[in-house]
Amino acid sequence: MKPLSPELFDLVLAASATAIMWLPYTAARIATRGLVRSLGNPDPWSPLDAGWAERARRAHANAVENLAVFAPLVIIAALIGLTTPATLFAARLYLVARLMHYLVYAAGTPVIRTLAFVAGWVATLIFAANLLGL
Repeated sequence: MKPLSPELFDLVLAASATAIMWLPYTAARIATRGLVRSLGNPDPWSPLDAGWAERARRAHANAVENLAVFAPLVIIAALIGLTTPATLFAARLYLVARLMHYLVYAAGTPVIRTLAFVAGWVATLIFAANLLGL
């Protein structure tokens, strides 16, 4: 198997982290509402009982939305063999920013949450700019 580029490796880590972000808030739902009620068809927009769990749910949704934009850019860059110091930086920045965003959003830390979101957005823009030759 051919090794992943550093950008793709960071994308795999970001996607993997996003794939498991549902676990803490789902565990909180089970703990507060019970397994049977949690396995039913609860209103997906009904708030969770714990504030942190509801924030974690929203952070997870935000991570999915942002990954849907970032991942294709990284994949396109990999397909055309584009790798630069900027793409290397952007891939790592995105990974760290999205992990930080999830953690501080769930913790209820507003300013750092916004800075982490902006950092991930900047990483996406860096990839787009590199692909467009800007």
